Amino acid sequence: MDKKPFSRLGRYFVMYVFGVMLAAAAIVLGLLLVLTLLRTFDFAEVVPHNYKFVFITALLANVAVGTILSSVFGKRVIKPITELSKAEQAVAKGDFSVRLDEKHRFRELREMSANFNKMAHELSGINTLRDDFIVNVSHEFKTPLAAIEGYATLMQDEYLTMEERGEYAGMIISSTRQLSTLCNNVLQISKLENQAIVAEPAAFQIDEQVRQAILLLEPRWSAKGLELEIDLDPCVCVASEELLMQVWLNLIANAIKFTPEGGAITVEMSTRDQEVVLRIADTGVGMSEETIKHIFEKFYQGDIARCAEGNGLGLSLVKRILDLCGGTIKVQSAVGQGASFTVRLPLAR
Repeated sequence: MDKKPFSRLGRYFVMYVFGVMLAAAAIVLGLLLVLTLLRTFDFAEVVPHNYKFVFITALLANVAVGTILSSVFGKRVIKPITELSKAEQAVAKGDFSVRLDEKHRFRELREMSANFNKMAHELSGINTLRDDFIVNVSHEFKTPLAAIEGYATLMQDEYLTMEERGEYAGMIISSTRQLSTLCNNVLQISKLENQAIVAEPAAFQIDEQVRQAILLLEPRWSAKGLELEIDLDPCVCVASEELLMQVWLNLIANAIKFTPEGGAITVEMSTRDQEVVLRIADTGVGMSEETIKHIFEKFYQGDIARCAEGNGLGLSLVKRILDLCGGTIKVQSAVGQGASFTVRLPLAR
């Protein structure tokens, strides 16, 4: 918050009012001088006898001239406020595409326009969020819903054994969980795609966060007998701690999923040129060049055999979170040679 007693815009308004008053007085005095020179008005003779009349006339003339000057030049001063009022009316009617020009002479007007544009952008995300959710979810819902319907129909057979009923019930539960995960991911990525800023960024030990993510996924890599090589330098980062945790969980979980039993995963972190560099590499199945081109697109899954294990939103979510946090992500891979994801994030300033 600006603690200066008087802003530049405030000084401009004072100078504007003073200038209008000065200009009006100069015009009135100039008219009197002209009348005097034309001998239509004898200033020296009239003022001593009719000073009240002259004073009132001059005052009224000054007010009239000042009003005219204000109406002519004042439009330029109040134009940004008028534009803001019209834009607010448009937003109130549901038009979130309206934007204000941020090129102003004064900082206060630039900040006002920029803040309004951010607000309108955030509000426009509500409609996009709804549309994306309907389009994407309606498409991806078909497979698990069909599975639930099919197994539920099979369970109506009264001659099923207990083992078969248990198997079908397990498939229904698995499909239901897939639907739940899909809903959560679509909602989150749609929200992030229409978000321009990260709420409440804070400084935290990012190396400790990565260790927590690895520990949370310990049952998965232990079950496959994977070897983990961890080398994390102490690093402090300013970002959304909650969002970045999802990045590490997604990347490490992917490395576990695509690495065969007995394989290895490497997690390295270091600081270079005022940024945190994190590399997560695996000895898994790898990716083709075509898969790498589309790997961060929503609902894209390069390995069709593993479609049931995800919904193609994890890496899209990772990419959007890193964009919001000012970071980047790159992937290097080849078929049968594993994959390596490199994340770069700015250090705390």
